[in-house]
Amino acid sequence: MKTLKNWTLVGQYADRVELLVDEQHLFCLYVLESNLFRVLIKRHGELALDRTWSIAPQEDVPWEGRDRLSVAGFGLPGYQLGQQADSLTVATPQLRVTIHQPLWLEWEYCNAAGEWLPLAADRPTSAYLLNAHGDGVAHYQRRHQGERYYGLGEKAGDLERTGRRFEMRNLDAMGYNAASTDPLYKHIPFTITRREEVSFGLFYDNLSSCWLDLGNEIDNYHLAYRRYQAEAGDLDYYLFLGPKVLDVTKAFVRLTGKTHFGPKWSLGYSGSTMHYTDVPDAQQQLQQFIQLCRQHAIPCDSFQLSSGYTSINNKRYVFNWNYDKVPQPKQLSQAFHDAGLKLAANIKPCLLQDHPKYQQVAELGLFIRDSQSDGPERSSFWDDEGSHLDFTNPAAVRWWQQGVTEQLLEMGIDSTWNDNNEYEVWDGEARCHGFGKPIAIKHIRPVMPLLMMRASLEAQQRFAPNLRPYLISRSGCAGMQRYVQTWSGDNRTSWQTLRYNTRMGVGMSLSGLFNVGHDVGGFSGDKPDAELLVRWVQNGVMHPRFTIHSWNDDATVNEPWMYPAATPMIRDAINLRYRLMPYFYTLLWQASHDDEPMLRPTFLDHEHDERTFGETDDFLIGRDLLVASVVEQGQRQREVYLPDNVDGWYCFYSGQWYSGGQSIVLEAPLERLPLLVRAGAGIPMSQRLGHVDIAADDRRELRLFPTKGFGWSSGLLFEDDGESHGWQQNNALWLRWEAVSDNQRIELTFTHEGHFKPMWQVLNIVLPAGETRELWVNGVCRDTFVL
Repeated sequence: MKTLKNWTLVGQYADRVELLVDEQHLFCLYVLESNLFRVLIKRHGELALDRTWSIAPQEDVPWEGRDRLSVAGFGLPGYQLGQQADSLTVATPQLRVTIHQPLWLEWEYCNAAGEWLPLAADRPTSAYLLNAHGDGVAHYQRRHQGERYYGLGEKAGDLERTGRRFEMRNLDAMGYNAASTDPLYKHIPFTITRREEVSFGLFYDNLSSCWLDLGNEIDNYHLAYRRYQAEAGDLDYYLFLGPKVLDVTKAFVRLTGKTHFGPKWSLGYSGSTMHYTDVPDAQQQLQQFIQLCRQHAIPCDSFQLSSGYTSINNKRYVFNWNYDKVPQPKQLSQAFHDAGLKLAANIKPCLLQDHPKYQQVAELGLFIRDSQSDGPERSSFWDDEGSHLDFTNPAAVRWWQQGVTEQLLEMGIDSTWNDNNEYEVWDGEARCHGFGKPIAIKHIRPVMPLLMMRASLEAQQRFAPNLRPYLISRSGCAGMQRYVQTWSGDNRTSWQTLRYNTRMGVGMSLSGLFNVGHDVGGFSGDKPDAELLVRWVQNGVMHPRFTIHSWNDDATVNEPWMYPAATPMIRDAINLRYRLMPYFYTLLWQASHDDEPMLRPTFLDHEHDERTFGETDDFLIGRDLLVASVVEQGQRQREVYLPDNVDGWYCFYSGQWYSGGQSIVLEAPLERLPLLVRAGAGIPMSQRLGHVDIAADDRRELRLFPTKGFGWSSGLLFEDDGESHGWQQNNALWLRWEAVSDNQRIELTFTHEGHFKPMWQVLNIVLPAGETRELWVNGVCRDTFVL
């Protein structure tokens, strides 16, 4: 690669400055917000890819992508420009960058006292490199002692990424090692850098395969550095100031698009297993699942049909019902609907070469094209070869949506499970339609799953326009949160996976994917033993997505009732999830409306407490519930570090109060998940232990955990019909409360907005055991609030 060195200022515009580097390349520095800058290099004045699908600061991007040069949706605050003999300074009130000669950038931020302090810097030697013969770009930044790196989406190992190297190249990594396997399913080249007083985000908007080295590599000829390198495409990155880690995460979501607000039932237990749809009597086995849920009193809201329903012999063919296994799909759907359950069907974007419709689709030109012939590309897929649909071809999108509508939605299927969409097309020059402007697949491989899920979403929206759609996707890139819920792919059954999947989920959440979960019990490998299954369910019910799913190597099936002695414990854990449904639903609303992560590392809300940055098995769901999952075999006590805060923490079960900033030991019998609540919090809970049914959900309580002595706190409960867009017309309930306490009394004040009237009309307020202060509600001494 060739180092970029000498530059001259050639353009000054309202939103950017432009430099000519080495008399051939354009270096563009955009000022998009006071705390958000962008760097874009045009090789020989041209872009390798003139579109983006990840940047969506205001609304969703067009199907054909957003013009890469567009600044629509940004505030464009202007800037101050200063020139010196060998440098150029561009500044806003919050962020300042100095461009040095030869080319490297030095960033500063303005703190609350008005002082300019160091934020980040490029490596002074060889900061920007381009491949002189075409593809390939690299960017080197200084790496300072004490920096901590987070982000990168779905990655194995510890939550802190410092000192490791990662690759973004979407793979179907079935049975991965959750502590070490890399790469995995998703493409999110986004990092959060935390220094002692400040944090910043860095997002590379490039969809080709890339590598990020965060301190693994050293070179005697250069200062300590971190490296981003992509095999193709443009060097195009966004740098934005926190100052807190939470601010960085929220800013990244605002940059790439808000979280989809799905239906309430999507937060319920979702059953699934490869086994049911693989057996010859699939329909009977599936309908038996409904009866088993009733028999064992396991609440459930949906079931995910694995791809066996499409099989011919042992291979899977999208949009092809195997009527020997499932002779009456509509009757099957109706049986689930009658039981209050929804169905999500697995679909795949690759047609095997002997798919019944392969020739028809090939003749229509709907596949990605081979780089050397005019025929469809052929790639390995599910024990054969197949060709991938080209979702940059509008005709392929229409064909897909017709299949979703006719083969799924009209059969009574409620949702699409977009799977095996990593697009392992290794012919990098394979041609995509590009909506009329052909693009090599190497530039946009992670866009294909993004457009696949969008095609599925729009089909569902057209079929049921009054319902909020729910979709799942395994693969994707930054921006996928606009459409789907996701999960960590085909994990392997082990205690180690249970531990590191939690870190993986929190890492995705820090990277803008808030609605996430894991295959509870493990997808591949041998079945979990009873203890592991119980602990995994206890962990899983505290994630936004809760699904027990498996394809066990020993031909067993992960089910809540697979160990009779453990079934009561599993039932209790799932019942806890359903009792907490109002809390989870409010979190989903806040994720979509306020860009608040649902899964949170403990440091996210307690950055002042250095101990919260240690690697831990603990996490927060929302700001208020501290989950201390048991992830070690045989463990019956759990040491938990309580983040230092003013008000302390309560045991969720006993109501015992603990001061923050200390480690405590909680009893952790097999039947109990250690769970703590932030003092000052109110946890809205339901009494209903069944599938989501707004008409039957007629009791609500607020578990209030008041501050000790003098204190103030607030909270929110969001309610609506759980499935429509009515909240956009104010047909929802936003119930807010404030709690003020002293040594004698607790005063709780409620206010509410919106037109929605839930079935419950009385909110019962429950205080921890041993709380003796008087409770006053809206000025009256009582323990209820009447809506």
